[in-house]
Amino acid sequence: MSDAPILTFDAPSKLGKVVSVDTSRVLIAVENAALLPRAAVGSLVAIQGTTAQEFLIGMTERVTRQLREQTAQPDPMAPTTLAVEVVPDDALRAVLLGTYRTIEGTVRNRFKRGADSFPQIDRDCFLIEGGNLQRFMGLLGKDLDEKQRLELGHFVIDRSAAAIANGDRFFQRHAAILGSTGSGKSCAVSLILERAHARKHANIVVFDMHGEYASLANPPAREGSIAPPPIASAFKIAGPGDLAKPTENTLFLPYWLLNREEMLSMILDRSDQNAPNQAARFTTHVRGLKDTTLKDEKQETVRATFTVDSPVPYKLTDLLVKLREDDTGMKPGTAKAEIKGDWNGKLTRFISRLEAKAEDRRYGFMFKPPDAALKYDWLAKQIVNLLAPANEKPGIKVVDFSEVPSDVLPVVTGVFARMLYDVQFWMQPEKRTPFVFVCDEAHLYLPVREDADAVEKQALYSFERIAKEGRKYGVSLLVVSQRPSDVSRTILSQCNNFLILRLTNDQDQNVVRRLMPDSLAGVLDGLPLLDTGEALLLGDAILLPARIKLKFPAIEPLSQTRNFWQEWGEKAPDSAAVAAAVETLRRQSRTAAKIA
Repeated sequence: MSDAPILTFDAPSKLGKVVSVDTSRVLIAVENAALLPRAAVGSLVAIQGTTAQEFLIGMTERVTRQLREQTAQPDPMAPTTLAVEVVPDDALRAVLLGTYRTIEGTVRNRFKRGADSFPQIDRDCFLIEGGNLQRFMGLLGKDLDEKQRLELGHFVIDRSAAAIANGDRFFQRHAAILGSTGSGKSCAVSLILERAHARKHANIVVFDMHGEYASLANPPAREGSIAPPPIASAFKIAGPGDLAKPTENTLFLPYWLLNREEMLSMILDRSDQNAPNQAARFTTHVRGLKDTTLKDEKQETVRATFTVDSPVPYKLTDLLVKLREDDTGMKPGTAKAEIKGDWNGKLTRFISRLEAKAEDRRYGFMFKPPDAALKYDWLAKQIVNLLAPANEKPGIKVVDFSEVPSDVLPVVTGVFARMLYDVQFWMQPEKRTPFVFVCDEAHLYLPVREDADAVEKQALYSFERIAKEGRKYGVSLLVVSQRPSDVSRTILSQCNNFLILRLTNDQDQNVVRRLMPDSLAGVLDGLPLLDTGEALLLGDAILLPARIKLKFPAIEPLSQTRNFWQEWGEKAPDSAAVAAAVETLRRQSRTAAKIA
C-alpha cells in the first residue's frame, strides 16, 4: 500500500456537521440530502479531528428525516405575502469506533481502536464509500504479520475486502461463537479449524457432542472427485459397544482420574444422614489404596507428597471390599460380646449406589476400563497422545462425547479438561505448547451456576478456572452455543472475542448485549436479521467491529440442515433401518457387532 492518504474527501462527499456529542456517540446534521439514502445503518463515517491529518471513524446506527415548516423566501412579485414551506431535517447518529491518521510519527495510514479526542461541534463529517471504503477496509489487516492472519471471509459493506482477524489475539483471550440453530455455527467452527490446520503445530481439542465433526477426520468423497485429506484425528469416549475390544482411538476416563469431589458428586446422596460418614470412609480408603499403589511401584518421591486427588490408579474392587468391611464390621463389647462397629450399616446405601454405577455399561468408560488403564504409566501415554501426537498425526483432535450419558456429561467433560489443563499447569513453562478447547454445545455442560446441580458444578469449577487463569499457561477456550442465556456467565464474561451469528431469542440477545460495551448496543440490534453464514465479529482480534460473510469450509460438518419438504417428496421411510435402530437403542451402541 502506498504512503498516500487512503481517505481523501472533496466537497460533494461532505455529509454534514457535528451538532451533538456524548461519550461514545455523535449526532450529525446532514446537509447533503443526496448522500442520505447511501448512509445506511452500518455504514462508516469520518469526522474531522483536531488536525487535518486526523479523522474519527464512526459506524452509523440511526438515520432520520423529520419535516418542519418554515417561512419561505419572499416572492418579488408579491412582497407582502408570506408563504410557508415544508423542509426536511436530516440527521445521522453514529457510534465512535476508532481514530485514523494519515501520519503518526514515522507510520503512515494508521487506524487504531478508540477515540483519542471527542469530536468538536461543527466539525465536518464525510461518508466513507467507494474507493475510500475499499482502501480503508484493506487497511484493517495491513499491519498483521502473515503468521498472525486468520482470514474468516469478507466484509459485508465491502465484499472486495477480506475479513482478517489476529489469530493470536483470537485464541489467547478466549472466544465465543454464538448463534441460533441453522445460523452456521458448525460451519464457522469447521472454517476456523481448517485455518488452524494450516499451522504446522496446531493444538486443538474439540468437544464434539453429536459426532458432527467426524467428517474432519474422515472427509467424504465429493461428487466426481476424491475425498480431501483429513485435518483432524478422531477420538471417542468409549460406549457400551467399545468395552470388549476398544480401538486405538477409544478413550477411557477411569474412576481414579476423578478427584474426591467429582467422584462424590456422582455417588453421594448429601440428603442422607450418613453422608458425612460415607464421604469420610471413601476418602480414607481411596488415599490408602493410592498409597499402596505408589509403594508397590516404588514411587517414593510421589508418595511423599501425593494427595487423595492425585491421579494414581487403584482397583475399584479393592475399594468395595474395604467399604463392605466397614459396613458389616463389628467391635468388642463390654460383656465379651461383639457389637456393631462405628460404621456398621452406615455405608449400605453408598455402596449400593457405587455398585449400580459400576455395573451400568453406559458408564463403562469410567468403571470398566481395560486392564492397561490400571498401570502406573498409562496416564502419561494417553496425555501424550492428546497433547503431543506424533508428527504424522493432525494436531486437531475431535473427541466424540455423543454416547456419554447426559447425567454425567458435565463431570466427564470437566475431568477431561481438568486433566489436560493440570498437565499444562505443572509443565515447565518453556516446554509448553498452547492448546485450545473447542466447547461445542456448551450449554449442555456449562450451565448458569444458579441452575447447576452438584455434578454440573464440578465441571463449571474446572472450566471457570481455565477461563480465569488459562491464558497464563497457554490454555484457551472457544465456547460454541445456540443458547448463550444458558451458558455460565463467568465463562462468557472472560471471552474477549465474539463471532455472533443470527440470534432470534430475546433472552439470548440480552445476554450478548450485557457482554458488550454500551457503545456497541446499537450494532447488535441487527442480530435477528443476519443471513445464514453472516456474523458480527467483535473483540480484541479485530480493530473494527464488523458484519462479515464467513467463507464456507472445504470440509462440511455433519450437521447440515435436512430438506424436509424435498425429502418428503423423494425419500420413503426405511422400515428395516427403523427396526435396526431399535436394536441399536437396546444395546446402546452404534457399532454393528452385538454385545455378548
